[in-house]
Amino acid sequence: MSSAYDAIVVGARCAGSPTAMLLARKGYRVLLVDRATFPSDTVSTHMVHPPGVAALARWGLLDPVVATGCPPIDTYEFDFGPFTISGRPATPEAPIGYAPRRTVLDTLLVEAAAGAGVEVREQFTVESLVFEQGRVVGIRGHGRGGSGVTERASVVVGADGRYSFVADAVGAEEYDQKPKLLAAYYSYWSGLSLEGRFGNWIRPQRGFAAWPTNDDLTLVIAGWPYREFEAHRNDVEASFLATVDLAPDFAERLRAATREERYVGAAVRGYFRKPYGSGWALVGDAGYNKDFVTAQGIADAFRDAELCAAALDEALSEARSFDDALGDYQATRDAHVGPMYELTAEFASLEPPPPELQRVLAAVHGNQAAMDDFARVIAGITSPAEFFSEENLGPIMAAAA
Repeated sequence: MSSAYDAIVVGARCAGSPTAMLLARKGYRVLLVDRATFPSDTVSTHMVHPPGVAALARWGLLDPVVATGCPPIDTYEFDFGPFTISGRPATPEAPIGYAPRRTVLDTLLVEAAAGAGVEVREQFTVESLVFEQGRVVGIRGHGRGGSGVTERASVVVGADGRYSFVADAVGAEEYDQKPKLLAAYYSYWSGLSLEGRFGNWIRPQRGFAAWPTNDDLTLVIAGWPYREFEAHRNDVEASFLATVDLAPDFAERLRAATREERYVGAAVRGYFRKPYGSGWALVGDAGYNKDFVTAQGIADAFRDAELCAAALDEALSEARSFDDALGDYQATRDAHVGPMYELTAEFASLEPPPPELQRVLAAVHGNQAAMDDFARVIAGITSPAEFFSEENLGPIMAAAA
């Protein structure tokens, strides 16, 4: 038996559940499927920068996140060795950050989608897309232990991550790719308070970071260039601790704390994919991905869910043509994330900053307004293009001189 939906969303985490929820809130009939069950974990930085938190507030979901006991993050620190830049990125629209466990956040998002009227099917595997005359018109798949079913929809949305089945099935065009640059591992420690800080330690060819999450735990992540991945994979803990030892004060605190879970590792490449075509769309990592060093993934997914849902609403309601509405979605996404995409790749290389950038960072240090502005860049509030413009840097450099 098959059913007719306005939209089928494949993938129910940080991009898929919000997209489905927002479409359902506009009155559309939506099916949301995922191979996983919830709660379940996934590799993640956990960090929801203030723009992502503002999205949760718009959706009425911030209070449930706060109620899980996840501590707020209001200070961003960047320890470069000779000096530290410490700023507060808060704006009235985006006042604070959080880093909830994905077992917590993703479950809340799935529940919100169901609460909006989305039909949610967990443990559902998509076997193929259904095409008619070159257009995607549905999916074929099965639940756990169940027989195959075909479901039809006006549009199928791939929110199924970096290795998107939907993107592969439609042959989504990729552009502006970047190779894997950084290999990193993370785990969780008890007895290691960060007191509301998003902390980053940057050293030549090495870097690590830490921030608080649920259950009085602190996530600590350490990385090295991807070209060294094989050399370190057989003794992750030794390489991890050697990296943290580059900041002796923090290393002493870490060694006095207790690691509560295993190490989890990842290395990701960067890419853009054309996020739409005949009967299909992509959102979140399925459509665009950059290195995790700036921890932008969740806030990016939330923003793109809003953009994609708004574009699909225009198309499904016939207010605009599908290509015009989704073309604007792609253009808006690319223009917004382009400068951060390039800056993230520069950071992920773990190469020493070029001399000009070193001078800028040194000038920012100690200038509280400039440090707050730099924190807003990493928080995804201010575009790097705006911050590093001659108009903005001129007064900062003059004040330092």
